[in-house]
Amino acid sequence: MKNVTIDNYLDSHYINRSNWLRAAVLGANDGIISISSLAIGVAAASSTRDPVVLATVAGLVAGALSMAAGEYVSVSSQTDTEKADIEREKQELKEMPEEELNILSQIFEKRGLKKETAKQVAIELTEKDALGTHIREELGINEISQSNPIQAAIASGASFTVGGVLPLLVILLHR
Repeated sequence: MKNVTIDNYLDSHYINRSNWLRAAVLGANDGIISISSLAIGVAAASSTRDPVVLATVAGLVAGALSMAAGEYVSVSSQTDTEKADIEREKQELKEMPEEELNILSQIFEKRGLKKETAKQVAIELTEKDALGTHIREELGINEISQSNPIQAAIASGASFTVGGVLPLLVILLHR
C-alpha cells in the first residue's frame, strides 16, 4: 500500500486545477463560437474562400490575445484585492487581537463546534499561525483558491486557440 501524506492526498484532487481549468474551458468554448461565427459571417458576404481564411486567422490571433489579456487582468485584480484584505487582516490582528480571536471562535461555532471547543481551537490556531489562520478561516483564501494570473492567461489564450482552430480546419479542409 502506498504511503499517503496529506500533501500528496490533496494534490490528487481536481479542485487544485479548477482555476486554470475554468479559464481553459471558457477559452476553448469562446474560440469555437467566436471563430465559427466570424467565419460564417465573412463566408456569407464573400464568394471566395480567401477572405474567410484571412478573417478567421485574424480573429483567431486577436481572440487568443484578448482572452489571455482579459484573464490576466481579471485574475490580477482578484489577487490585488486578496493582498489588500491580507494587509487589512495583519493590521486588525495587531490593533485588536482579542476581537479577532472572538471572530475566529464564532466562525468555528457556526461550523458546529461547541463554544468552549471553538474558543480553544481559535486560541491554538492563533498561537501557531494567527495570520494564516485568519486568512484561511475568515477571508476564505487558501492555496487552492489563489489564482496565478500568468497561468490563467496562458490557459485561456491557448485554449481559445485550440477551440478556434477547429472551425479554421473545417474551412481549410472544405472544398
